[in-house]
Amino acid sequence: MIALLQRVTTARVVIKGNTVAHIGPGLLTLIGVEKNDAEAEADRLLQRLLDYRVFADAEDKMNLSLRDINGDLLLVPQFTLAADTGKGLRPGFSRAASPQEGRRLFDYLCSRAQALYPRIATGRFGADMQITLTNDGPVTFWLETGRGE
Repeated sequence: MIALLQRVTTARVVIKGNTVAHIGPGLLTLIGVEKNDAEAEADRLLQRLLDYRVFADAEDKMNLSLRDINGDLLLVPQFTLAADTGKGLRPGFSRAASPQEGRRLFDYLCSRAQALYPRIATGRFGADMQITLTNDGPVTFWLETGRGE
């Protein structure tokens, strides 16, 4: 699984003019599901999202996790993260999970997140979403699970 996480002061998901998710300080995380991903990758990714140290401590060092600051986590499915952009001028999606499997694993990730952490918001799989955010830093990281990790 792939996560593009951004430390934010605020983020919002809008679908057809309606806000469906909004968070304050925390992480906006775009999620891509690849072929051969399973629950183990989702569990590992969630643990990393909750415990990855990207927030500043008293000495302004990135030593605090989302849990440490009691921040919000916004999970947004993004199929295009699994694109193969290595050649040509058009992305290929042969690495991406099928829509059914992508939805199943994204839903699994969201349900596990909600069971383990109280400050979760989500986008909607398959929806045309508009995402607005204020990136804090800017701080952005690419995380992957399942590739020899």
